[in-house]
Amino acid sequence: MLDSSVFFLDKNKKTFSKNNDMEESASVGALYNFDAEQNILALLLWSNSLYERISDIVEKEHFGTAYHQDLFERIFYLLNKGKSVDKVVLKGFADSHPALQEVGGSEYVAGLVEMAPFCGDIMEYAHCLKDLFIRRELIRVTKETVDGLIKVEPDDPAIGYVENLERSLYSLATKGNARDGFKTFAQTIEESIVMANVAYNHKTGVVGVTSGFKELDDQLGGLLRSDLLILAGRPSMGKTALVTNIAFNAAKAFRDGDSGGGRVAFFSLEMSAEQLTTRILSQETKYRSDMIRKGKLNYECVQDFAALARELDTVPLFIDDTPALSVAALRTRSRRLMRQHGLDLIIIDYLQLLMPNTNKRSENRVQEVSDITRALKALAKELNVPVIALSQLSRAVEQREDKKPQLSDLRESGSIEQDADVVMFVYRDEYYTSRKKGIKTEENVVEETPIHKNKAEGHTAEIIIAKQRHGPIGTVNLLYFPNFTSFRSPAQEALAKDIQRP
Repeated sequence: MLDSSVFFLDKNKKTFSKNNDMEESASVGALYNFDAEQNILALLLWSNSLYERISDIVEKEHFGTAYHQDLFERIFYLLNKGKSVDKVVLKGFADSHPALQEVGGSEYVAGLVEMAPFCGDIMEYAHCLKDLFIRRELIRVTKETVDGLIKVEPDDPAIGYVENLERSLYSLATKGNARDGFKTFAQTIEESIVMANVAYNHKTGVVGVTSGFKELDDQLGGLLRSDLLILAGRPSMGKTALVTNIAFNAAKAFRDGDSGGGRVAFFSLEMSAEQLTTRILSQETKYRSDMIRKGKLNYECVQDFAALARELDTVPLFIDDTPALSVAALRTRSRRLMRQHGLDLIIIDYLQLLMPNTNKRSENRVQEVSDITRALKALAKELNVPVIALSQLSRAVEQREDKKPQLSDLRESGSIEQDADVVMFVYRDEYYTSRKKGIKTEENVVEETPIHKNKAEGHTAEIIIAKQRHGPIGTVNLLYFPNFTSFRSPAQEALAKDIQRP
C-alpha cells in the first residue's frame, strides 16, 4: 500500500524529512514523495515491462532529486533502445554519477531492486508523482506571476500575465491525458457506429454542428468536430455574412434543444461586435442593415428589436472583436470559454489578420500563414470542435474570364489547402454581371421607404466545395439577400413562402 506521506526537501541537510508545515514548505516549492520515487525506480528495475504502463504519465521532472531524475532518465533511455535494464547494467552509471555516489552508487541501486517485491501498484505511485509535480508547478507559476506583477513596467501590460497564467494552467490540466494515446480498433468502430446512429435517428445525415442550411448540411454532414474548414472568397462576396448566419443558426439551434446546435466562439478581427450584431438584427427582423446603422428607425422597428432581444438573450453566441489577435491568445481564450460555458464551434474572421505566435514578424508571409493554419488545425483537434477560418483570395481571380475561384487562388496559401479538411468558396455571379452592365443593385440603392421590411428577392449564391476530406466535392446553391446581409436555404425559403400564402 502506498505511503501517502508528503515529504519536503530540507535544503540545509540535503535529505528528505516529513513536515506538516504546509505553508512554510510550499513557499520554497519543494513538495515531493520520496517513497513513491524509490518504489517506481525499484519496480522498473524488477520488471522492465512496467515502463509501458507509466511512460505516458511520469516524466523526468516529476522526480524530486537530481539523482532520481537522472536514474529514471537513464532507465528509460535504455528501455527505449530495446535493452534490458538491471542493477548490473546500471553499475557503471551509478558508480560514476556524483550525486548517486553520495548515497551509495551501485549499492543504492541494488537496494532498490531488493525492495521491489514489497512495493505496491506502480500506477498509484505514478499518479502520486504527477499530482505532486502539478502542485509544485502551480506554486512556481503563481509565484512567477506575482513577482512579475509587482514589478510594474510600462512595456509589460498586466493582461499578458493573465494570458500566460491561463496558458500554463491549461497546459498543466491537459498534459499527459489518456486520450492522447492509442485507441483500439474496437473503440474506433464503436465511435463510428455511434456517429452513424446519431445521423440515422435524426434522419438528416448531420453528425456535426449544423450550419442552418439544409443543402450545405446534406453535402458536408454538418460541421464535423476536429475539422478545420476554410471559407474563402473575394471582397464583398458575403464571406462574413455567411459565417455570421452559420454562427447564429448553430447557437440558436443549441438554445432550442436541437442536437445539431452548438455554443459558438466568433473571433472577429475585422468587424466590431456591434456591426456583427446589427447584421443579425437585420437578418432576423428583415429591416435593411444600412438603415439600422444610420438610425432611421421608427416606433415599429424599436418594438421589433426589443422583442427580438428578449427572444435571443439566451443564445450562446460569444463574440471577441479584439484586433490583431495572436494564435496563442485565440487558443487561450477558446480554452477559457470551453471551461466556463462549453464550446462547440470556433469561427475566425479572418485568417490573414491573425498574428503568428512569435512576437517578431517573419519576412516570409507564406510561412507565417502556414504556421497559423497548422496551429488552427491543432486547436480543432485539441478542443475537439470544428474551426471555420475565413480567407482572402488573390487578385488572380479578377484576371480570368471565368471568375469562379479555385484552390490555387487561395491568398498566401502555403499549406492552407493541405491543412484544411474542407475548403469552400463563396461565389455570386450577380456581383460581376451587375457591374459589367452598369446596373444598380440592391447593394447600392437606397429605397424610398427604407423603414418598411424589404420584400426583395434573393440572388443565387454558390458555395463551391473544392475540397472535402470526408466526402465529395460539389456546389451548393443558397439565396443571398444583400439588404439583410443574409443567406437562406432555397428549400426553406420556398417552404416559408408556401406557409405565408393565404
